[in-house]
Amino acid sequence: MDRQRVRTGTDETQAATPAALLETMMLIRAYELKLPEIGIKMVCTSVGQEASAAGVVHALAAEDLILTNHRSAGHLIARGADPGRMLAEVMGKSTGYCKGKSGTLHISVKDLGIVLTSTIVGGELSLAPGVALSQQQLERPGIVACFFGDGAATEGVFHESLNLAAKWNLPILYICENNQWQAYVHRRETMLTDHISTWAAKYGIESLTVDGNDVTAVHAAARVAADKVRTARKPFFLETYTFRMHGHMEADDLSYVDREELAAWAAKDPIQRQTERIVREGLLSAEDVAQMETRVRSTIESAVAFAGSSPYPELSELTTEIYA
Repeated sequence: MDRQRVRTGTDETQAATPAALLETMMLIRAYELKLPEIGIKMVCTSVGQEASAAGVVHALAAEDLILTNHRSAGHLIARGADPGRMLAEVMGKSTGYCKGKSGTLHISVKDLGIVLTSTIVGGELSLAPGVALSQQQLERPGIVACFFGDGAATEGVFHESLNLAAKWNLPILYICENNQWQAYVHRRETMLTDHISTWAAKYGIESLTVDGNDVTAVHAAARVAADKVRTARKPFFLETYTFRMHGHMEADDLSYVDREELAAWAAKDPIQRQTERIVREGLLSAEDVAQMETRVRSTIESAVAFAGSSPYPELSELTTEIYA
């Protein structure tokens, strides 16, 4: 199987449909929930923050490039990556995107414009200016979308990256997925402000905070932000304010999370909100949604079958396609 298609960014003149955004979120969640079901628990997921990935990535154009972090599955799937090849990569199989050598934390997909996934907190922030500078020097039209979390925003490289992007007028769309958690530490323990977007103003970078659990709002904001970067060829900072509903890793029991806060965010589940909206507005019927759910389940089951039956790499592959 191979769902991969040429980069799936929407045309700048046409927004993704509400149904497409909903199905993308469903597919992201179904993929991530399937991992622990099949015994893969040492993985970082983005359950609860799917609206950020779906809304932003669907606002990008085909020529745009993406740098992302350890919670990358949503960004890859929204971009059109094949869940089967992603799962094969996580399982160390030869049919994975990096031939089983990257696992879940370092996947890159050149054909989709996904430059890298960095497991180092803030690692993608350190590389985004270089990628954007190359776009600028080579006079390529694409912008660079750099995803990171609130934890990375407390790293020194965050400030270095924004400073360079502002000084050199680099075409970077910074997307801070403020999910309130930095591994096992709550955001309130590491910073005095609720919103990180205000920090960008210190570097003369225009910014915006959006409800990260409302995929329609995220998509609209991301389209505006991406257009500003594309037109002005200078950085923009978008903060999607959301919540990580699962632990730092799937093996985590969430014992350190306040139950009331968890319940409050669960009531704002992005998939449920979008489902209720499109049914209420008559864009889809309950039966249409059920068919969508069936389609998503079928896609994930096919992905599991594909990855499970795929071979492991040959020993001869051990030292190929590596830097040193």
